[in-house]
Amino acid sequence: MTDRRPLLRKIFDAAVDAAHPDVVLAAHLRPVPRGKVICLAAGKGAAAMAAAAERHYLDTLKLDPARLTGIATTRHGHGVPTRRIKVIEAGHPMPDAAGLKGAEETLQQAAQAEADDLLLVLLSGGGSANWIAPVEGISFAQKQQLTRALLRSGAPIGEINTVRKHLSRIKGGRLARAGQKAEIVTLAISDVPRDDPSAIASGPTVPDPTTLADARAIVAKYGLEVDDAIRRALDNANNESCKPGDVAFARAQFELIARPRASLDAAVTLAKDAGFEIIDLGADLEGEAREVAAEHARLALEARAQGKRVAILSGGELTVTVRGNGRGGPNQEYALALASLLKDTPGVSALAGDTDGADGGAGSASDPAGAVIDQATFAKMTSLNLDPQAYLANNDATAFFAATGDLLLTGPTLTNVNDIRVILVD
Repeated sequence: MTDRRPLLRKIFDAAVDAAHPDVVLAAHLRPVPRGKVICLAAGKGAAAMAAAAERHYLDTLKLDPARLTGIATTRHGHGVPTRRIKVIEAGHPMPDAAGLKGAEETLQQAAQAEADDLLLVLLSGGGSANWIAPVEGISFAQKQQLTRALLRSGAPIGEINTVRKHLSRIKGGRLARAGQKAEIVTLAISDVPRDDPSAIASGPTVPDPTTLADARAIVAKYGLEVDDAIRRALDNANNESCKPGDVAFARAQFELIARPRASLDAAVTLAKDAGFEIIDLGADLEGEAREVAAEHARLALEARAQGKRVAILSGGELTVTVRGNGRGGPNQEYALALASLLKDTPGVSALAGDTDGADGGAGSASDPAGAVIDQATFAKMTSLNLDPQAYLANNDATAFFAATGDLLLTGPTLTNVNDIRVILVD
């Protein structure tokens, strides 16, 4: 059988490259203002976006360095060298003290912006965890505890962010409120289904359509055990997020510079050029990873039975309801479920990876991006007597793929447009 791993990796890399800050940012940057350019960035691509902005203003537009300042808060291991914009590496998916510091300094710089300044806000996936600024009455430890419970609940990212926005002094439009004297331009790399601006990094500079009542309903829906302080905060009308018509948005603009759909299109093009018939399932898939894998395995088996040569591609962000104590992430769990369902099928290979280079995990830059499966995986399962269902039951996909040698290891990619999943059927 043909080794499809090089092609799978090439398809994944094309999706990532299409959303890299060095490629997508410069064309959207605004002219030099009369005052300063204050760059405030958050997310896994924050440092790379800040560095690209520096090159544009300092090297292309020849801006006096004294008129450029800012702070970029990114995930640990995702920092890059910058000249004028301070970089803070912080926790993700669990927030840490560095994120607390980054958010406070960000709010301070926004509050100091004047009418002639440009407040350039650069957002990418991960910003919600990187910028941590609990509302009054909530401790940092309580916010961490709630985040941990939300991540384990299986709630989609939109619901997680609805709760976060109502317990934060920076999310849900509040950064715009802090910097409302200046012109605010937000440039964002989307990591959310349907590219909802209020969901990217929890919408720090845009109106929020969700409410405190929505946040309370989500806590109840998943039966989350939360401190009384959290319940009081979600009952406090002062913690309502900023709504349309708020004066905070009078001089605010928002623009998407990279979308999951564009990255999926780049992947589709490569698969098509390699001679595969395309089954494009869209860039906005959500759902439990193993359940989505079951549906995709059905499509692959159907194509195989019909003698078709197809590539099944999808984006979006899947979830995992954690019941075991293993390690992994949605992409690895998806791949593990596929391996269980396709193990007796020749001519099928697949890759599932998070475009930021880290799938779940403990927040380390060395975490795997996902996993690859093919006939070599199936053979290793047999020779090592590995039971994929047992690993699924313990949510321990990382250990399974470490044993088979099939972890996708990319390191930080410095962008984030959700996941890319590819199944090739020869």
